[in-house]
Amino acid sequence: MPQSTFSIRMEDNLKAQFEGLCDSFGMNMNTAFNVFARAVVRERRIPFEICEGNKQITREGALAAFNAIRAKAIQDGVADMSLEEINAEIAKVRHGER
Repeated sequence: MPQSTFSIRMEDNLKAQFEGLCDSFGMNMNTAFNVFARAVVRERRIPFEICEGNKQITREGALAAFNAIRAKAIQDGVADMSLEEINAEIAKVRHGER
């Protein structure tokens, strides 16, 4: 498959940190960017939340987040799962069954 090349500008310190982290993952920066690009294309979105770094958590914000998660659980039909069922789902994910 034909390949293209592009360059990215970033601060030297950020590049060094990123390169070191990629190395600890057993990949180079090129592979890491390809993993990112494939995830974006597959999911049709940035695969992580982009937000302000110093966001203060408020009671109202936490309650809104909880209510959003609860509404999603109701929508997905899993709001009435028992603790045992939840733990079984967690175990499946940890063992790569999902």
